Amino acid sequence: MPHDARIRDYVARRTLEGLKTKDIFRCLKRFVAREVYHHLTSAFSGTPGPSTTT
Repeated sequence: MPHDARIRDYVARRTLEGLKTKDIFRCLKRFVAREVYHHLTSAFSGTPGPSTTT
């Protein structure tokens, strides 16, 4: 977490919104799960998934 600027920014923003660290990690886990699921389902269907590189 300390090495990724996107996660640091997200944690700072959610902390300002009043969320506890435990809740922030729960949200991050959900985000990762959605990304992994999407990549796995797109790999099996033969369609390319979204690229996370810009």
